[in-house]
Amino acid sequence: MKKLLFVFVIFPLYFFGQINPINFENPGVGSVWTWTVFENDDNPILEIINNPISSGINTSKTVAKFTARRLGQPWAGCETLHGSDIGSFSLDSSNCIIKIMVFKNKISDVGIKFVDPTSAAQPEIKVSNTLVNQWEELTFDFSSRIGVFPIIKDQMVIFPDFDPNPRYDDEVVLFDNITFTGFNNPLSWECMNSICTPQNNNSGSFSDSLSCVNFCMQSSAFNFNVNKKKIIRISNFLGQESSRNKYIPQIYFYEDGTVEKKLLKNY
Repeated sequence: MKKLLFVFVIFPLYFFGQINPINFENPGVGSVWTWTVFENDDNPILEIINNPISSGINTSKTVAKFTARRLGQPWAGCETLHGSDIGSFSLDSSNCIIKIMVFKNKISDVGIKFVDPTSAAQPEIKVSNTLVNQWEELTFDFSSRIGVFPIIKDQMVIFPDFDPNPRYDDEVVLFDNITFTGFNNPLSWECMNSICTPQNNNSGSFSDSLSCVNFCMQSSAFNFNVNKKKIIRISNFLGQESSRNKYIPQIYFYEDGTVEKKLLKNY
């Protein structure tokens, strides 16, 4: 049985930006968006309410209130409107860390994912709260999704109570202050010896890692059954060392000094 198939792509560049931060204030961002609730029994609307605990880490006046119905699905959630609201954007080193404040009375996962205009999406990333009955900020690391299809997103989906266990009553989850920040917040990126390197100043040629990788490395044909070059290192688009993964663009460094950017479809 043949066991190959590496597919290589050159990623197009886009320069859009998501709206940031999403704070549900008036005036502000998020409070008048078209939020659609799904898979939640009778799908009660996402409410914008006064912050019941406006102290500690969250002193906002208003927040979002999601009521997870007892008969709703574990993945019940809410989503923004395609083509408006959050805007069109791609993930790169400047915005791949997403944070959200939540107020929950139970421990369960919160999920976030991003969708393109055709409804294509990678699976959600889930993070559990560790505190109850108080505000807590959760951090979602989307750096592994940089350069991964679909490149351009225009919708955000939030799963406030992603719990596989049955709900015995309706669960109210508050969330607020969704932010997009950079990975270690480098000021610029530079292509050095076919490696994208973060700079601590503005002297780099590129403002984000995705732009740098597209110009820094050339994709090339590769057959796993034929090419026996010794791999000495694999990294992601942020230069972090990683193991070999399918369906995620990675950078391969070989013993002979060559470097290849590729998307592994099968091995």
